[in-house]
Amino acid sequence: MIPKKTMAVDGIVHTTPSGGSSSGRSRKRKKRKFNPKRSSGHFRNAKVASYRGSSEQPSSSKEGTLRIIPLGGMEEVGRNMTIFEYEKDIVILDMGFQFPEEDMPGIDYIIPNISYLKGKEKNIRGVIFSHGHLDHIGAAPILLEELGYPPIIGRDLTLALIKRKTEDYKKGSTANLKTIQIKSVNEKMRLGKFNIGFFDIEHSIMDAVGVTINTTAGTVVHPGDWTMDKDPIDHKPISYSNLAKLPRPTILMLESLGSIEEGKDVPSEREMYETLQSIISNAPGRVIIGTFSSQVRRVGEILNYVKKIGKKASIDGYSMKMNMEISRELGYVKIPRDVVVPVNKISDYPDNKVVVVCTGAQGEGNAVLSRIVTDSHRHIKIKKTDTIIFSSSIIPGNERSIQRLKDNLYRKCDNVIHSDIMDVHISGHCNKEDIKDMIKQVDPTYFIPVYANHFFLKEAEKLAIDIGFPNDKIFVLDNGSVIEFKNEKANVLSKKVNTDYVFVDGLGVGDVGQIVLRDRQVLSTDGMFVITVLIDSRTKEVVHNIQVTSRGFIYVKENFDLVNETKRKVKKVVNDTTSKNTLIDKRFIENNIREAVGSFLFQKTERRPMVLPVIIEI
Repeated sequence: MIPKKTMAVDGIVHTTPSGGSSSGRSRKRKKRKFNPKRSSGHFRNAKVASYRGSSEQPSSSKEGTLRIIPLGGMEEVGRNMTIFEYEKDIVILDMGFQFPEEDMPGIDYIIPNISYLKGKEKNIRGVIFSHGHLDHIGAAPILLEELGYPPIIGRDLTLALIKRKTEDYKKGSTANLKTIQIKSVNEKMRLGKFNIGFFDIEHSIMDAVGVTINTTAGTVVHPGDWTMDKDPIDHKPISYSNLAKLPRPTILMLESLGSIEEGKDVPSEREMYETLQSIISNAPGRVIIGTFSSQVRRVGEILNYVKKIGKKASIDGYSMKMNMEISRELGYVKIPRDVVVPVNKISDYPDNKVVVVCTGAQGEGNAVLSRIVTDSHRHIKIKKTDTIIFSSSIIPGNERSIQRLKDNLYRKCDNVIHSDIMDVHISGHCNKEDIKDMIKQVDPTYFIPVYANHFFLKEAEKLAIDIGFPNDKIFVLDNGSVIEFKNEKANVLSKKVNTDYVFVDGLGVGDVGQIVLRDRQVLSTDGMFVITVLIDSRTKEVVHNIQVTSRGFIYVKENFDLVNETKRKVKKVVNDTTSKNTLIDKRFIENNIREAVGSFLFQKTERRPMVLPVIIEI
């Protein structure tokens, strides 16, 4: 029997088998220079407390009600955050952000609405992070601060990325973080009345982990984002059949972004690397590989191969450099110093000896690949002999940006390679067959598809029904839905929790509301029409010439007739809304000008610019 180490801090109880390792796979790591424990906010000098029995068993014999409330991730890709509430205890899984949509001009990103948690901050026993992608950790710096910095739980790379994001958000704020490392998937911990377990999963970023959340009312199984590789290069294929043994009823919350992807002829990780190596070896000139900054393992493999064949490599892009450095400090990847050269030195080597790994494969405006294609990169200019590789998938919503980037690259380069042509990328997400396989292996009582747009969730529901899963045990929820589990019954409440968008714009969080966004949308579609009027305070007459300024509506110098007629309308409004014997009411005049001019311009142009009257009394 393996002895167990036990630790209890602030209602959090750890149980770790001595010498335990990750089930299904083991990872050899070198001695780490970076240790999340070194943060002043880490739990130190924990008091030892007794913890008898398996942590998979309920902490109380009396059955309560388990509530599951998704605050995001059920109607979009991103903004992933789910609340688990049992009696007065709360556990949160993930705090991600969502990238803005095309009709949200000026917005940097969108974060979950946590109004439901206001006044319940003391009940939050911990925040578990499944992995380090921004749609799962991006909102953490803001939300952790607003919630009073509850303890955060995750694997090393995930915690390190959160710490870096938190410090970037507000200097010195990492001292407030209370971090708990998941050292092994065999580790158990108790968060209030929740019993937490973990399991290995495969995803496109290192240190991703699945979570089990056990209460007397049921056990939640949540892999986070996941995929299945039938032929992994550094471990055996992972089986999830052991999760079928968890205390029932079990609730499988399964990321379903791949519910419309066919599972046939999907390349393995091994095949993908073989393809990349062949391209790198045989390229006639430079090789430029665009990929996600989180693909640290892939970048490490590329660097090792570049060293093997005697070429030089350069890493470009702030986030990629940062992630590689963190991974190197953790001992997860080895960066061969004699191979990696600064990007400003690649011209010192023959083109066929140079490989550049960079960000920007999603068409982001300021990322490296976009700067290269627009000739705004200081050190890299595209040549016809270059080979450009898109080693990435398309994030939903980025289709137009990526297509535009590809078109521009094809105009400048003869060798553009992407996954539609060759197996240069494998997705970190599941496909149809994976979803069916996972449901069969876990054999849950209930099935809740999550982490995707609504139509993906509905397609995942169909897949479950296809393999015989009972229709009445499947729940497709919306953001803000509240589902309760008690006495082996599930019930979706009619009232939802507020999940309105919270916009982040520069340093402002939530100060850009729907009205401001609507104004921006109007400005971006029909433009702005500013009318400046000077009125004599004694005679109440318009003096000097009325000034008209148009932005994004018409070119004033080419529309004299429309402008002059507008000025006549404004003079009439001023005459009708003023009197020599009364004081000028600026707001009243402005409102009447706005209404009259707006109607007139729509009649003449069938467009509705934002009309901004400015009344100056002299």
